[in-house]
Amino acid sequence: MVSIDVRDASVDFPIFDAKSRSLKHTVLGVVGGNVAANERKVVVIEALHNINLHVSEGDRLALVGHNGAGKSTLLRLLSGIYEPTSGQALVHGRVAPVFDLGVGMDPEISGLENILVRGLFLGMSRKQMEARVDDIAEFTELGNFLHMPLRTYSTGMRVRLALGVVTSIDPEILLLDEGIGAVDAAFLERAKGRLKDLVDRAGLLVFASHSNDLLKQLCTSALWMEHGTIRQQGPLEEVLDAYKGREHAPSGG
Repeated sequence: MVSIDVRDASVDFPIFDAKSRSLKHTVLGVVGGNVAANERKVVVIEALHNINLHVSEGDRLALVGHNGAGKSTLLRLLSGIYEPTSGQALVHGRVAPVFDLGVGMDPEISGLENILVRGLFLGMSRKQMEARVDDIAEFTELGNFLHMPLRTYSTGMRVRLALGVVTSIDPEILLLDEGIGAVDAAFLERAKGRLKDLVDRAGLLVFASHSNDLLKQLCTSALWMEHGTIRQQGPLEEVLDAYKGREHAPSGG
């Protein structure tokens, strides 16, 4: 049975040359969390701090929070891209990380070849992807462009191709970081239907997004992150209401 267990997990990033404020702000903007210094006076970004989380088969968990709150860092911890500095992150099941729609695609080869390459990157076999090529081609509506190198594609065409591949896989654990854009409204609406089918096929979902409408369509529970820590966890509507109230609360002087 697929599951995720995170126990007292923290992720720190030491910055060995952090003499300038601009560098520290640049790094902090990427990973979120807090800036501290260790006993050797090395600047450390505390991206995640004492995270405890259990997600089991059938769960559909939303990650909410402002930019830099730690949502993307948590997804990368769950995918194995980051190792915890302390604590544990135990993941049982095949992970399909979907963080950047363009990752795993080669601009010098054709769209058809990229379908196979991207599918392999997401854990599918070549045979599985070959069986899905016609469906993906029909969905993207790219026609003869599928025989052209990816570098000839517009941004919107690349997104269409990437979405076609991503929504064709059969993941056990789907880790999704919202990255849909640069496509026309009608295609995006059709993509949402395929995205919902993808989520339905997944054993479990962890989805970071700023779109409450999309979260309400795909998720049943939520985790609110703030400065690399968990602020609140519970039913989706309850957490979204609390987060929305926090966003609109007057700031103290």
